[in-house]
Amino acid sequence: MLTKKQLDLLAFIHKRVQRDGVPPSFDEMKEALDLRSKSGIHRLITALEERGFIRRLAHRARAIEVVKLPDSLGGHSEAGFTPRVIDGDRPDAPPPLSAAPVSAASYELPVMGRIAAGVPIEAISTMTRSVAVPGDMISGKGEHYALEVKGDSMIDAGINDGDVVVIRETSVAQDGEIVVALVDDHEATLKRFKRHGSSIALEAANPAYETRVFPSDKVKVQGRLVGLIRTY
Repeated sequence: MLTKKQLDLLAFIHKRVQRDGVPPSFDEMKEALDLRSKSGIHRLITALEERGFIRRLAHRARAIEVVKLPDSLGGHSEAGFTPRVIDGDRPDAPPPLSAAPVSAASYELPVMGRIAAGVPIEAISTMTRSVAVPGDMISGKGEHYALEVKGDSMIDAGINDGDVVVIRETSVAQDGEIVVALVDDHEATLKRFKRHGSSIALEAANPAYETRVFPSDKVKVQGRLVGLIRTY
């Protein structure tokens, strides 16, 4: 039996992982549950982990997997629920040019080089390899592709250097979504998208990095984060 706060936190984490492909930060959890300090979140996280509803990934900052849900939230068990953060292997075979089904449950996506989670780097458009992803990450309209993350500016969103992010192509984004943004038509970066009047803010999820603000005509959304693959 979960307390109301434990249930509320589990529901919030599950919703954010399903929406963004990554768990929320502790600050976001604290705000969502209207708690005064992050120590309360730590206690709730520990309780959920002890009861087997979540799993914290070792040596990964704030990386959380939801492994089962109570009946009131859908009643998924670990055997029937695929976390959005998954382990992946690097294939040796040449990658295909577009997403193609590998099996009924997975797809092969091209990895289009690296994307900066830090200071923007040159835009990437060259396929380097391919990666298999679960079929439930390939949802919604539009093509999908993958990028390898370089840098640590999104670490508080559970996105680490070396991770592979799965991106659904789109030219529009809602406030708060994590997107691939093209700056001045030649620099690409992975950041949280915020609109401020006629300007666009690209927010990092690491206090060591400043939010960068650009005129709206200088930023083009290239896709939205829908999943993440981690290789150990």
